[in-house]
Amino acid sequence: RRTTPLPSDCVLSPPPSAAMAAANAPIAMREALTLTSLGIAPQFITFTHVTMESDRYICVRETSPQNSVVIIDMAMPSQPLRRPITADSALMNPNTRILALKAQIPGTTQDHLQIFNIEAKTKIKSHQMPEQVVFWKWITPKLLGLVTQASVYHWSIEGDSEPIKMFDRTANLANNQIINYRCDPAEKWLVLIGIAPGAPERPQLVKGNMQLFSVDQQRSQALEAHAASFATFKVPGNENPSTLICFASKASNAGTLTSKLHIIELGAQPGKPGFSKKQADLFFPPDFQDDFPVAMQISQKYGLVYVITKLGLLFVYDLETAAAVYRNRISPDPIFLTAESSTTGGFYAINRRGQVLHATVNDATVVPFVSGQLNNLELAVNLAKRANLPGAENLVVQRFQELFAQTKYKEAAELAAESPQGLLRTPETVAKFQSVPVQAGQTPPLLQYFGTLLTRGKLNAYESLELSRLVVNQNKKNLLENWLAEDKLECSEELGDLVKTVDNDLALKIYIKARATPKVVAAFAERREFDKILIYSKQVGYTPDYLFLLQTILRTDPQGAVNFALMMSQMEGGCPLDYNTITDLFLQRNMIREATAFLLDVLKPNLEEHAFLQTKVLEINLVTYPNVADAILANGMFSHYDRPRIAQLCEKAGLYLRALQHYAELPDIKRVIVNTHAIEPQALVEFFGTLSKEWALECMKDLLLVNLRGNLQIVVQAAKEYCEQLGVDACIKLFEQFKSYEGLYFFLGSYLSSSEDPDIHFKYIESAARTGQIKEVERVTRESNFYDAEKTKNFLMEAKLPDARPLINVCDRFGFVPDLTHYLYTNNMLRYIEGYVQKVNPGNAPLVVGQLLDDECPEDFIKGLILSVRSLLPVEPLVDECEKRNRLRLLTQFLEHLVSEGSQDVHVHNALGKIIIDSNNNPEHFLTTNPFYDSRVVGKYCEKRDPTLAVVAYRRGQCDEELINVTNKNSLFKLQAR
Repeated sequence: RRTTPLPSDCVLSPPPSAAMAAANAPIAMREALTLTSLGIAPQFITFTHVTMESDRYICVRETSPQNSVVIIDMAMPSQPLRRPITADSALMNPNTRILALKAQIPGTTQDHLQIFNIEAKTKIKSHQMPEQVVFWKWITPKLLGLVTQASVYHWSIEGDSEPIKMFDRTANLANNQIINYRCDPAEKWLVLIGIAPGAPERPQLVKGNMQLFSVDQQRSQALEAHAASFATFKVPGNENPSTLICFASKASNAGTLTSKLHIIELGAQPGKPGFSKKQADLFFPPDFQDDFPVAMQISQKYGLVYVITKLGLLFVYDLETAAAVYRNRISPDPIFLTAESSTTGGFYAINRRGQVLHATVNDATVVPFVSGQLNNLELAVNLAKRANLPGAENLVVQRFQELFAQTKYKEAAELAAESPQGLLRTPETVAKFQSVPVQAGQTPPLLQYFGTLLTRGKLNAYESLELSRLVVNQNKKNLLENWLAEDKLECSEELGDLVKTVDNDLALKIYIKARATPKVVAAFAERREFDKILIYSKQVGYTPDYLFLLQTILRTDPQGAVNFALMMSQMEGGCPLDYNTITDLFLQRNMIREATAFLLDVLKPNLEEHAFLQTKVLEINLVTYPNVADAILANGMFSHYDRPRIAQLCEKAGLYLRALQHYAELPDIKRVIVNTHAIEPQALVEFFGTLSKEWALECMKDLLLVNLRGNLQIVVQAAKEYCEQLGVDACIKLFEQFKSYEGLYFFLGSYLSSSEDPDIHFKYIESAARTGQIKEVERVTRESNFYDAEKTKNFLMEAKLPDARPLINVCDRFGFVPDLTHYLYTNNMLRYIEGYVQKVNPGNAPLVVGQLLDDECPEDFIKGLILSVRSLLPVEPLVDECEKRNRLRLLTQFLEHLVSEGSQDVHVHNALGKIIIDSNNNPEHFLTTNPFYDSRVVGKYCEKRDPTLAVVAYRRGQCDEELINVTNKNSLFKLQAR
């Protein structure tokens, strides 16, 4: 690249060679890319076709071979994006892949504006401007500046808002070509730049015009300038940055050329130190007399102003002092466009040849260049401090020592605070301030130093520790809290250790910031915030000593230890400690409950590989807390543990039912099942349902053998519940084997209603009788239709129950009345005889009377019995029974009683007649006068006793045949003839 010779008034001395000059130059230049190499035709490399709104994108508008827009991403310039689009202008957003397009509506002076999101392939918004937009630019990532012939508008990409008019153009910009428009970071100041044809004597030197507008004051100021830019600058003693306008101009007045750079503060802050107005000359070499500034960029990083001219000159000035730093020609071809390179603190420039040049500050050489070539030591030190650059070390140290020697501790502190690359921010500097004797009533220089550092920014680790030591010794902990909140201290483990002596919480914050992970973990453990240990360790990728941690927690907080162990079990990638190890830690301290709580939680999935732990949790509880083990087993949450082992422990612990559920051998079951005193009966009955028929009967037998009385109820319940599976006969046999009528009674009672087996009904009656359940015997004998009557009668007679009603039921229902009467009479149960004939079955009274007569029962009792029944008694069979036994006279009183009551029953009168005949108590009178007796019956009765009376009877009844027979048989011809 050609280097233009510099005039004698330039601050640069001529370099020995171009290569060496490039190496030592404060500004480094390189070609980032060439647009022609990307297929861009030279005719499109112009101000009207190329836009570069930031260091991220270049946009080129092509009109042939077809209308298209080429978007070059500076991160990957070799892959340009070409889109067929018709537009007068295209602008890429400074930050994002958003494209703004402008096109004139054919046949009008109106412009159509559109904004697209290239990524999402969507239109964000569009607007039709009623007047032509002559220049536009992204002034912020969210705001487009639109310049028309008369006014300036702002259009936001957010919401649905239309462009808003900001101000009208001043007269000095009339008929100018607008080349730039900018706003300050706060959007309070706006600047518009235009160029117009030069004076006739120098037409090549175009005129530059500028309009500065204050949004707050709504006022414009017209100035001469070719390029302008806003900057911010912090004036010492003012915490708020000042807004500056920098502008460069070149004009010819009466043949004299004046080229100036101006730096002026806008909107000075009342009562605060302000920025003094600065200006400097721009020295153009003789063959660049018609050259003029076309662009200006500010580097906030280095505090430098770059002025770029049309013919490729670069002027570099210090923003604070307007001192010239460097000048060189950076392009052999005219430059028409520049953009800030915010990341590097330099800028991009595009020339007519299509070169995209990147200018950056050479960090290694700029400070030595300023101090050596320019001999500007103060600027060199300031630059080094401002941008943290090397090259001014000796100057800074020398200056620091001078200030210290002059006891200018404040200035020395400030210099140390701002020293480039922290040159003076060392323990030696702290020691130097510490060594200064403190004057009474004055701030110690060390505190002055620290105070200066705090206002400038953040303290390093050593400074933070030393300042904190002072503060802790003075018991001003609140200052520490404030500084930490403001991020003024660099946290270190040592600082945390120091602060821990006064405040654990604050120390923890410091340890976290310092990433002193073991100390953070220990602090959380002390505070019992175990969940935070796991969260924190995961965040920082630290693996604590979990075993040690758990042991530590166990000593003071058993429940906390359980919680911590459970948290570990839920960690991603599995528990860092073996479950068995964790359990043993609890058990070593005899923390059975804690071990149980942990295991119950982690073993919830019931996995086969946890069989050992399932056994363990049951084991430890069966030995110490059997009721807990019982509850665990009741939940049925485990199914892989060692069942025989648990069965033995359950038996040992007295959990006999659980033992039964776990044993699989009959001898074990028989041994355990007899502990009925400790097994809930219903549960035991249910257990029988799990056994085979043979085993169940064996166990029932054992229960009765060991304690017939105590276990009978359980056996009966089991027999009733499972009689279908066990077999009714087998159950009956079992009870009979033990002569347990009570068992039989209870067992058969449930089965009776569904059975028609006579044997079962008889056995039930028998067992009820033998167990004194007389009411039940009475009920069944009365209601059942299935028992063997003869067998039952004989059994009841043998049983000699105190209550004869069951026997009465059987005999009455099945016709064993004489047997019944004989039994009752011989057993002196006369009241049951009375009860039977009076209440149960008066119709069977004749049979009772007949048997009583056979048994030679006293007449008085029989008479009384008959009289007690009276009219309910069937007379004919009664008479038959008495007559058979020649005991008719017994009925005299009864019959007379009936007659006196007006009875006309033929049988009553027949019987009465027979008695009168037998007693020879004036029988003729009866036979002739009684109208109710049956002549044939009574006559027949008389034949054997007194035939003459028979004749009377037959005659009265006109029984001719009988009369002839009786008179013939007894030769009573006289009577017959009569």
